[in-house]
Amino acid sequence: MLKHVPNILTMSRFVLIPFIFGAIIQHDYVAAFVFLTISGITDVLDGIIARKFNFITNFGKLIDPLADKTTQIATLIALTGIEVVPTWILTVVFIKELIMVSGASFLYGKKLVVSSRWYGKLSTVVFYIAVVMSLIVNYFNISYHFDIYIYYLALILTIFALFMYFREFYKKGYVNKEELNANNKKIIEK
Repeated sequence: MLKHVPNILTMSRFVLIPFIFGAIIQHDYVAAFVFLTISGITDVLDGIIARKFNFITNFGKLIDPLADKTTQIATLIALTGIEVVPTWILTVVFIKELIMVSGASFLYGKKLVVSSRWYGKLSTVVFYIAVVMSLIVNYFNISYHFDIYIYYLALILTIFALFMYFREFYKKGYVNKEELNANNKKIIEK
């Protein structure tokens, strides 16, 4: 039973998403902060427990980043809905996450699961900092929205992470380049 604790913590983050979303939409920034903090704590705890007790599973490697991505997108949608975050930031993050999920699905089809790396975790942490700053700015009704600069940094780190994952993807040979060339040749010949 204990070996399932990290995955249970990860799944609890999915349960928190509607509460985070609803609190932001209702301008209840304190509740949004509390739910987001709980989500962040469960994220840290599931990783610590999984590594410390060797409870790492392929399911956990797959579902943990998905919980992060879903929380990020839902939070950005809510913040865009109340006009705190520009739509273009949501669009860039959404496209990046779509590419990441597609890549992970492709690798999963090849029986490979790539766990998150420091650059992915760093972009996630900076994103959470940006969201918390947005909640603070809006709660205290601060006229200068310095939080947008943290979103810019999070976007730069997000694009950097995407580049690094692609680099690793090809460097480690997760895709047989000859196989890809053969498939492309077949498509062209048709």
